[in-house]
Amino acid sequence: MKGSALRDARLALLLVLRLSVWVGRVGPRAVSGELSGSIGPLANPRERMEKVRQVLSEVPLIDGHNDLPWNIRNFVHNQLAEFEFDTDLRQVVPWSKSAWSQTDLPRLRQGMVGGQFWAAYVPCESQHLNAVQMTLEQVDLIKRLIEKYSQHMQFATSSNEILEAHKKGRIASLIGVEGGHSLGSSLAVLRTLYQLGVRYLTLTHTCNTPWAESSKVEQGDEEARGGGLTTFGKAVIREMNRLGMLIDLSHTARKTMRDALRTSKAPLIFSHSSAYSICNSTRNVPDDVLRELQSNGGLVMVTFYNYFVNCGEQATVTDVAAHIYHIRNLIGVDHVGVGGDFDGINKTPRGLEDVSKYPELFAELLRSEKWTVQDLKKVAGLNLLRVLGHVERVRDEMRNAGVMPSEEVLESPDTTGSCSLDINSVQRSTMEV
Repeated sequence: MKGSALRDARLALLLVLRLSVWVGRVGPRAVSGELSGSIGPLANPRERMEKVRQVLSEVPLIDGHNDLPWNIRNFVHNQLAEFEFDTDLRQVVPWSKSAWSQTDLPRLRQGMVGGQFWAAYVPCESQHLNAVQMTLEQVDLIKRLIEKYSQHMQFATSSNEILEAHKKGRIASLIGVEGGHSLGSSLAVLRTLYQLGVRYLTLTHTCNTPWAESSKVEQGDEEARGGGLTTFGKAVIREMNRLGMLIDLSHTARKTMRDALRTSKAPLIFSHSSAYSICNSTRNVPDDVLRELQSNGGLVMVTFYNYFVNCGEQATVTDVAAHIYHIRNLIGVDHVGVGGDFDGINKTPRGLEDVSKYPELFAELLRSEKWTVQDLKKVAGLNLLRVLGHVERVRDEMRNAGVMPSEEVLESPDTTGSCSLDINSVQRSTMEV
């Protein structure tokens, strides 16, 4: 454990040093002493915003989850020829008529987003039917979107590539697959997705898989169902370690969270979840799991959906900041980031209505006068870079040790279902984000 902590510290120092080399060329320099001491009182909102913009010019703001690709499938059937992502979609039908649409390039730029995990999501109804095909189509869509807007976006698959994209002034664009049902219970599919550039897998969505239980079970009797990861589910964790893929625990049952934390050799993330102690949604992370995550070296990327922030229809940017404070106070600033879940939610906090508003969240944090520049940089992106770097190092160590691809198979695969999904009829419900 001590050796792992030392390696983490060295990696974090390396990332900071690398950032400091190019920050002097592409952004404003930090004032001497800011990295170690608190920023101090900034009563003027304009001063706070100027400080935030300085921080986000120096470190990429990396968001853990955005569901734009699913909306592209829903609204324009994955046809990108006429899709004008570089325009204000609030003025374009059908985007302008949807409460689920909060993302376009102009607003991403305004929000100073430096890195984005785009979700390759497919509905649970596709499980045991055409989930694998649909997931591949969503991965293809994301890569084509990045290529079409390559002057603004850059495909990234590693911590170094995120930094390189930010240095060039582009949005580092990564892919996360949301839901283990997308694997079809096949490690070969998992490996193929990694080869295509997928860098995280959310173990479940709103349905159980044959090898992992979803947070949905906690609305009923979880104990009666067994819970957690099966033997095959733990093999999925180990294979993700070997590949160098982030393991995402958002949407999972608590037993699944604990099993994954105790099986993985690498840090884990929650790509879009908040603190259960503040809002007791089953989609949020309880304190005992947060403490295990601290020991694991992982990260909670706080989400913005009102029902997960304030357990109701209304929430504010201050309420979101309260989740960040709770996690920071309980397990430390090294373990918190942001995962807005934009384009996958229809109720957004006042002050965080769309992707243009990220600076407002950091300005809200600055109101407390208890933050250093380095703290803000960690929440913005350094924490995710550290975790991803550690995952990559575990991959390299397993490769050097000669660990071979797993040939584990699911003993009794559930192949329920006999007809394909009519995708045009599927809509995400309010509580499934």
